Amino acid sequence: MSIDTHLKRRLIGEVARCMVTHAEELTALDQAIGDGDHGLNMKRGFEAVLADLDKTAALPMPEALKAVGMTLVMKVGGASGPLYGTLFMALGKALPESPTRAGVAQAFSAAVDAVKARGKSDVQMKTMLDVLVPVLAAVNEGGEDLYARLRGSAQSAAAATIPMQAVRGRASFLGARSVGHMDPGARSSSLMVTTVVDVLESEGRMTKQDENRAASR
Repeated sequence: MSIDTHLKRRLIGEVARCMVTHAEELTALDQAIGDGDHGLNMKRGFEAVLADLDKTAALPMPEALKAVGMTLVMKVGGASGPLYGTLFMALGKALPESPTRAGVAQAFSAAVDAVKARGKSDVQMKTMLDVLVPVLAAVNEGGEDLYARLRGSAQSAAAATIPMQAVRGRASFLGARSVGHMDPGARSSSLMVTTVVDVLESEGRMTKQDENRAASR
C-alpha cells in the first residue's frame, strides 16, 4: 500500500484522536500505579500533533514520523514523552519512504530497540515494551491474517501486564502492589497499534473496492 498524503493524515490523525479520546482511561490506569498523569500528558502531546496535522501529513512518511516524535518529546511530560518520542523518531529514521512489509518490520525493530535503550528496560517489566515486542513478532511473521493477529497481539499483550510486578518506572516503587493493574503505557501502545491496523485495514478495503469497480467498467 502506497502511503500518500491522505493515508498519512488518517494514520497520524486517528492515532492522535484515539489518545485524546482515551485520556481519562489512561489517567485512571496511571492513578492506580503511577503519577496519575499519563492520559493528560498524552492528550496534551497529541493535541499538539493534531494542531500540526496538515503540515506533518505533507511531509514524506519518515519525516512525518520524526516530526510527531519531536512534538511528543516537547509536549508530553513524564517518562512517556521521551519514550514515545524516541519510538516515533527512531521509526521515522529507519523507515524507507516507500516501505514494504519487510521494511516496516526492520524499522519497527530499530524503534523498539531504541525504546529499550532509552528506558533501560525490556519485556516482562510491565512497560509499553510488553506490547511493542509481541507486535513486532507478529509483523515479522507476516501472513494473510496479519491485521487480525496484530490487533489480537496488542490487546492480549496489554492485558498480560495486569498480573506482572513492575520493574521500571514509578510503578516499580509499589513492588507487589503494582500487581493486578494494567500498565498504562502498555494500554496506550495497544490503542495505537489497534488504531493503525484499523486505518490500514479500512484503506485496504476501499482500495480493493475501487479496483473492483474499475475492473467491472
